This record gives sequence, C-alpha cells and structure tokens, in this order.
Amino acid sequence: MELNVKVAAILDEVADLLELKEDSFFQVRAYRRAAREIESLTADVKDLYIRGHLAQVPGIGKAIHDKVVEIVRTGELQYLKDLRNEFPAGLLQVMRVPDVGPKTAGRLYKDLKVTNLQYLRLAAEQHRIRRLKGFGERTEENILKGIRFLESGQGRMLLGYAYPRGKALEEHIRSHGFPQVSLGGSLRRMKETIGDIDILVGSDDPQRAMDTFISYPQTEEVLLKGPTKTSIRLVDGVQVDMRVVEPSSYGAALQYFTGSKEHNVTLRSLAIDLGYKINEYGVYRKESGEKVAGETEEGVYSVLGMQWMPSEMREDRGEIDLSRKGRIPRILELSEIRGDLHTHTEASDGVDSMEAMTEAALGKGYEYLAFTDHSRSLKVGNGLSVERLQENIRLVRKIGERYPDIHLMAGTEVEIDEKGGLDYPPEVLEELDIVVAAVHSRFKMSSEEMTERLLTAISNEHVHILAHPTGRIIGEREGYQFDMEAVLQAAKDNDVAMEINSFPERLDLNDTYCAMAMQRGVTLSIDTDAHNVRQLDYMLFGVATARRGWVPKELVLNALSWDDLRKRLDL
Repeated sequence: MELNVKVAAILDEVADLLELKEDSFFQVRAYRRAAREIESLTADVKDLYIRGHLAQVPGIGKAIHDKVVEIVRTGELQYLKDLRNEFPAGLLQVMRVPDVGPKTAGRLYKDLKVTNLQYLRLAAEQHRIRRLKGFGERTEENILKGIRFLESGQGRMLLGYAYPRGKALEEHIRSHGFPQVSLGGSLRRMKETIGDIDILVGSDDPQRAMDTFISYPQTEEVLLKGPTKTSIRLVDGVQVDMRVVEPSSYGAALQYFTGSKEHNVTLRSLAIDLGYKINEYGVYRKESGEKVAGETEEGVYSVLGMQWMPSEMREDRGEIDLSRKGRIPRILELSEIRGDLHTHTEASDGVDSMEAMTEAALGKGYEYLAFTDHSRSLKVGNGLSVERLQENIRLVRKIGERYPDIHLMAGTEVEIDEKGGLDYPPEVLEELDIVVAAVHSRFKMSSEEMTERLLTAISNEHVHILAHPTGRIIGEREGYQFDMEAVLQAAKDNDVAMEINSFPERLDLNDTYCAMAMQRGVTLSIDTDAHNVRQLDYMLFGVATARRGWVPKELVLNALSWDDLRKRLDL
C-alpha cells in the first residue's frame, strides 16, 4: 500500500533528523517504531484513519497520531519540513550512505563541516575522517564504497563522476595500439548526468580490441562478450559498453552512437529526403546501395550538405537547420578560459592554501585567479569576519608579489540575505577586487520573494557575479523558484555576470538557462567553486555546459584577457 510506505518513510526521516539533532533516544525510538508498525500494516492507513482506528495501532501515541493524520490529509508533514530547515539539505544524502547514518553524519558535520556527498568524499579521500576519535582507515574505505554504491544505484552518474572513468578507459585502449577510440553517447555530448559509459573503437582486429577492453585493471565482471560489442562492470559498479567497427565505418558509427536520439531521427529523415540512407556503418545511396561516406563524421555530414558541429550541440535544438546553412556558431573552447573567479582556500571551508591554489592555476596557464572565501554569516562554511577578510586581502596582496606571472584577486562569496542585502557593508566590499554574491539559505521563499531578493542583490553596485544562480544540487535539491527572465534582464542591465558553477553536483546555470542567457546577450562567468587544487579541473564541466548552451567566448567574463577584465571590473 503506497500511502503506508510514504507515511513510514516520513516518520523514518523524522527519526533520522532527531537523531542528527541528538534528541531524546526515546523520542527517536518512538518514531522508528511507529514507522515499522505502519509499514507492516495489512490495512490501508487511510482506511484506519477514516474508521477512527488509527490510535489502536501499536506505537501510535497522541503526538505521532496527529502527525500521521496530517500526512494522510495533506500528503506532507510540516514538522519534517521544519527539521529539514535546521540542516544543510545535502546531509540527508550523507545519511543514506551505507555505514554512515545519522550519528556518524552528525559527527562529520560538526567536526569536519561535511554537508553533502562531495564534501564527504573529499574528507575520506584526504584521510581526514580517520583522524577523528572512534574512526579509522577501514571506516574511510567503507564510506567511499558506500558513496560509490549510492551513486551507482541511482541509475544516473554525475558527469564529473563518469567522465574521468570513461577517459581512463579510452586511454587504456588507445595505449594498446588503437588510435581510433572515442567516448560516445550522452558522455560525449557532456550531459550533466550519464547512464552507462559508451566507448567506440575502429579496428580491423575486433577480437584484440575486446581482449584489451576486458583487461582493464578496474574490470570487476564481464557482462557480455560478442564479436562487435562487449560490456563490463567496473569495481565501483559502473557499466561500460564498447563497440568495435571497421575503420571505414568509424565516422558513421561515432555519429550514430553519439546521438542524441532526437538529433539522429531528424538527420535520418533529412537523408531520406535527399535520397540517402544512414546507419552506423555509413551513408548509402538509396537507389544503388553505394556507400558514399562513413570513414569520418565530417564526411557523413558533408555528403548531406551539412556543416560538422560539436557533439555538445546535438540535441535537435535547431543545429541541423543551421548546419545546412553553414551557420554553426563558434562556441567556447576550454583553451580560451583565462582564469577562475570563484575559489575557496583554507581561510574558510577550502582545504589548500593560497600558494597551492596559485601554483595549480599557474600550471593551467591562467592569467588570473580570484580567492572568494565565504562571508561571515555562513557559519557552516567558516565564513570570514570583517577582520579576517581584511587579513585575507593583505595576504592576497603579499602572495601576489611572489607570483608575478599571475594576477591574484582578493574577493568574497558574499551571502545574500532574505531581503537581498549583502553580508558585508559597502565600505568593506569596496576594498575587494571581485564580489561573488550567493544564496545559501531560505530556499523555500515564494517565487515573487526570491525574484525580488535576487534583483535587489544584482542591483547592488558592488556585485560582479551571481553564483550558482538557481541553487540546485543535482540529485539532492531542486533549485529555488524565481523569474529567470527578470533576473537575466537585471544581470544584463547591471553588468553582472551569471555564473556557470562547474562543480559536478551543481552545473548551475544548466545548459538550457545558458542558452537563454546567450540569446539575451547576458555575460556568463564559468567558475569552479574549487575547494582544493584538484577541483580546479572542474572547469572542463562548466565549459561543456556552456557549449551545450551554444555560448560563445565573447559572452564569458573569464575568457577576457587580464587587461580587458581589469577594465571591466574597474580595477
């Protein structure tokens, strides 16, 4: 009975959050017992309520009885909403990791500031969990396994989780003498979430290609092995499918297996109208059966009178018509990014020092790097008081003198309060090179209130960038509601950049909103929100999201040269 399951799940979550709060053991136990009793009922809980028999269910005292009635009547429980608001939303996901649970999550939250899965993984990978009393190396290993289990069980992987796995396998195959190898499917199109990883190989020796594939050190199990297709499961549960075609068909197969489905349907309809037939092996004249293309993707599109387009654009959003007219726009390249304007250090909730972040940015060839640690009211992020911020500014200037090959910027990720005000006074913000404004609280305001909140912040003369504008966390939290049209217009009017936050859990703005911003000429800033040096690599995912929205270099703030950026920010 669906309602019984729903009521039990709500009561269980209440128990989890009460345990996280370290409330009375007896209260926690009461909610858990009530959840188990309702879950095991053979009668529908709504029928029991209607007949007045709900109070007869064991474990349903007066307080819990009233809450069950509220759930039956409304489908929701206000008490649960209130409890959720006491903690970061990501903690609920942390508690679902096997071997974590509410008590452990609470300890990690208090001692290590772990507020979501990303921070949990980071704490485990950096061996900070094992240093806590009562924890150890085995606990860390089990937590990492639990995260992998949770992610693989969701059916979709984050792009940032799938991409490095796919690229490592691609390189493994290429290193064994197979130059024609590529990712395919939604991973090649760089969608924000991925199902299985697809790999395509062009080779006259398919058996050796298959043997190379299954010899990958991270292979846990061979699910299927055939003459042209093999599937494996990696040790972390990810499934990878590989197809092998002859080199003469590699381009056609790459086009076909990249997709999207909608793009391919439109393409094949066009081919039929032009007297051709397309499949994964090539392009053929319909009447004679003669193969006229297939070795390269460019050839497949060219024979249909089309211009080749980047894989990120292939979602049937008008790219085929533009291609036929030879008008595929030039979109942003990763190599055109000149710096990162939103990063964190050990001063707030980051891990690495300014020096370490600077050297990593230099390694990427960046011209500039902004340090934007959290502002004072974000306690969970170890936000900086005015005095600590001013110390940080002095430190940025001092370190900058030691690194003449990169321009270091003193900034802040400043909190936007519920009225749209900022966490620091104007005279403090004036001391900064860059101000990144962000919402981290009161997500459930009405659309009208949130819109006004954002418009007020954007109109503040000190704000340069609106960080992760919708506030979503993929798989954990929907974005807050507001009038995107109005906010985009305000951003343009006030010369404020809308951020594409490259963190894999965010990718916010998403590709659809990137396209909206691009069409309106709104400036975008693609930033990593990095909390350690490795996360500076996330820039790839933000750029991919921009490319999926057809964003050109000209609309990207951090694609500007240092001289142009300095003029833009009036530094």
